[in-house]
Amino acid sequence: MAIGVASLAVARRDLATTPHGDGRAVMLLPGLFNSDRSNVFLRRYLRQIGYDANGWGLGRNFGARTIGAEGEILFAAIEATAATAGPVTLIGVSLGGVMARLASHRIPGAVREVITIASPYAGDPRATNVWRIFEWLTGERIDSDGVIARRAEIAAPLPVPATAIWSASDGIVNGLICHAPDEAGCRAIEVRASHMGVQHRPQVLRAVAEVLAGTQDFRHSREGGNP
Repeated sequence: MAIGVASLAVARRDLATTPHGDGRAVMLLPGLFNSDRSNVFLRRYLRQIGYDANGWGLGRNFGARTIGAEGEILFAAIEATAATAGPVTLIGVSLGGVMARLASHRIPGAVREVITIASPYAGDPRATNVWRIFEWLTGERIDSDGVIARRAEIAAPLPVPATAIWSASDGIVNGLICHAPDEAGCRAIEVRASHMGVQHRPQVLRAVAEVLAGTQDFRHSREGGNP
């Protein structure tokens, strides 16, 4: 994470040239075990360029223990924001992105767009180095019938525009299950970054800003930058 934060200081001038936002509501969903504090730099950056970016306000992400067995606690938070600000753009890091995809299927009227960052939604959870930790922290078994059914739902094409930001050099999850090359309606953006602190990387911040502004035109694109 320290490397990612340091790279932000170096790239500050370049990041200031990204398109200005339209004031839309953006909710940031943290990764496993993390809280809104893990997304503080991403949140500040999005606010600086003109978005109403906020955390999810649910504390640490312990999976179903945090969002409810069927995601009902998270869905209620999204719908509450949408009731006052209109459909919400969801940006999720790792497990947070997986949850964002689930929300777009379950409450599509409250979700405007989904951007996932290093989120392993498109393959076997065992293609990560943290699946046992996931089971321990969330209390769910990845091979249970309920989780298998939910995984299939999450991997299905979304009813809203989607972007998957992924890295082949992730190191924690297999980047190949963080995007689905043939998924309709979802663009894939490859970056060079490790998993820890990926949301702080300048090329990730720029990619997010360009997607939100509609200037990231290619369905499959690659961003440069240091890992």
